[in-house]
Amino acid sequence: MNRQKTGSGTKTALNRYSAPALEKGMDIIERLAAAETGLTVSEISQQLKRNISELFRIIIVMERRGWIQKDPESSRYSATYNLLRLAHRATPARSLSVAAAPVMEELAARINQSCHLVVRSGLQGLVILRQENPRRHANLTVRLGATVELAESCSGRVLLAHLEDEERKTLLGSLPRPRGVSRNALDVALARIRKRGYELRRSPMTAGVTDISFPIRGFDGKVIAALTIPYLHVFDESVPTTVEETRRLLDLATRRISQSLGHMR
Repeated sequence: MNRQKTGSGTKTALNRYSAPALEKGMDIIERLAAAETGLTVSEISQQLKRNISELFRIIIVMERRGWIQKDPESSRYSATYNLLRLAHRATPARSLSVAAAPVMEELAARINQSCHLVVRSGLQGLVILRQENPRRHANLTVRLGATVELAESCSGRVLLAHLEDEERKTLLGSLPRPRGVSRNALDVALARIRKRGYELRRSPMTAGVTDISFPIRGFDGKVIAALTIPYLHVFDESVPTTVEETRRLLDLATRRISQSLGHMR
């Protein structure tokens, strides 16, 4: 007759098993997740108190599989959003995508425009969710999984503007500067976004479009995403809200999503 294992017996059994390479990989991910500006191979080795030779092949495989990425200029590694993409399939109802999806659907129906959700992934923004307008045959949408430039896009600037000063300064040092825009002009633009809390500007890429973007905050108050509407100006009456009305509705939508994620103002 089989006997059920006790709690202490289960723990003992678990402690008997080991997978050294897997554990090293997990250690690397955990270290990188805690390092805002990434780590070099040497720094990872020092922090984990392991030889570089023990970690090098694991790091290369993890980079090839897309779990970590290397900055070509600084040679610093950082964790990617691969974990987030997988987590979206299994996280509870308070996850970002689940919290945002119904609000975005309602917003798109109300304004008859599309919207998309962007998070920072290394040196770029990543579109993790989008909602097309439900009634108009013409849509201006961004591809799911598309990357956007942080210093140039409306979403990216909202994300940059709300970083801590030192983190923003470090990140800006690694980003390509927008064509025709000085570092001082970019700093002024980010300060303006930070002060008023959102970005609204004519699209630098598409004629007849005004980009509007607001931040979404997590339970700790930090900005974790930007919700953006590429407001398409039309000649007919198929768009029921003005730019200003759309801006106010987007503001309310991002507040609702933030509150559902635990942020309390």
